[in-house]
Amino acid sequence: MKDLICDEFQNTVGDLLIRHHSVVDVLTKLSESTCRVNRAVIKSVTDCGCVSIQAEKIEIPEHLESVAELKACLDSHLRGELCSRCDEVIIGELGKMLFYTAALCNLLDINLYDVFIKENKKSQALGYFNMT
Repeated sequence: MKDLICDEFQNTVGDLLIRHHSVVDVLTKLSESTCRVNRAVIKSVTDCGCVSIQAEKIEIPEHLESVAELKACLDSHLRGELCSRCDEVIIGELGKMLFYTAALCNLLDINLYDVFIKENKKSQALGYFNMT
């Protein structure tokens, strides 16, 4: 079922994409949409203030027994929760980024669902060594 939703989305993108059909246009729109996601996250900090970023060097103890202990030392540096407005904006920008990702897949004759499956299998197989 999930593969059908992904395929349906990819087909819809293929049907809708007329103006930016060149691979050059799609690549630049994908890059622009990535920047817009970054900008929306930053605006949630600088304009809205629903979240804040408190970054500092992460201190990792030398003698950790497990990956769980390591994960407990890590910090996203993000504080607070997105308000409904910022959440809506960021989801919208992520949607546009997915749209142009699907458009690039269409131009290159790549199935988006296959990309998800391959990356998931690679992540599961390599586990913590999947540092790409």
